[in-house]
Amino acid sequence: MSGYSNLQPFVGWAWCANNLADIVLADTRWYLDGASGKDAYHAGHIPGAVFVDMDQHLSGPASKEAGRNPLPHARVFASGMCETGISDSDVVIAYDDAGGVIAARLVWMLRSLGRKAAVLDGGIASYPGVLATTASTRLSAHFPAQAWPQALLADISASSSDKYKVMDARNRDRFEGRQDPIDPRPGHIPGAVNVPCRENLDSTGRLLPAQHLRENFERAGVVSGENTIAYCGSGVTACHNLLVMEHLGLGRGQLFVGGWSQYGHATDRPVETA
Repeated sequence: MSGYSNLQPFVGWAWCANNLADIVLADTRWYLDGASGKDAYHAGHIPGAVFVDMDQHLSGPASKEAGRNPLPHARVFASGMCETGISDSDVVIAYDDAGGVIAARLVWMLRSLGRKAAVLDGGIASYPGVLATTASTRLSAHFPAQAWPQALLADISASSSDKYKVMDARNRDRFEGRQDPIDPRPGHIPGAVNVPCRENLDSTGRLLPAQHLRENFERAGVVSGENTIAYCGSGVTACHNLLVMEHLGLGRGQLFVGGWSQYGHATDRPVETA
């Protein structure tokens, strides 16, 4: 698989079609309202795709102290990949039905460990064929546990430090504190800028042209991954912003995985609204 060492964070279906023999397709559909991603997978998925469960394999136990979707223990993630049939040498292309903002979590996790992974640009809607309803299975694979790289992670203290550019990936209404049906306090981390991850996409759920994306980030003052921390509600969609930065050649930022679901519960910390 050495030919994929420079795999970019996003690929289109045409690229996948030309490399089907060498890739593993991963369906990562997950819904904040509690709807079942697994049910959506069984109702119709890209042929050959395996299902990767956000709650079971890509998140640890939720708590006020750690947030809704903390990173799982390295052994839990490795076990999940093994059970799913994803090895540490596989090229993984993840998709969802949300323009990639959910699939970005698995891709960021794999890439942070030095594995080869990318988001399918446009998600399941970009697949031109007939969807499958029979679950795909793969033999158990070898995926050794590996500690999460601390250099790519930020904690709640760093997210409040003026040494960093802090970037919030949530929709503008939640960032501005106009409404928040999920977390206990509306608003955002003081000093944070808003780069809504869903504004990285056009109306079809595909990435906007690179120049447009770059302008969106520059408008918020984000010009480099260095000393940049990304967060969202719980460390899922913020990964999309981090991958877009990598896509634009801005380097790698850090993920505050606890996000607003952790920060909002820390009542001793200040909150800012629009």
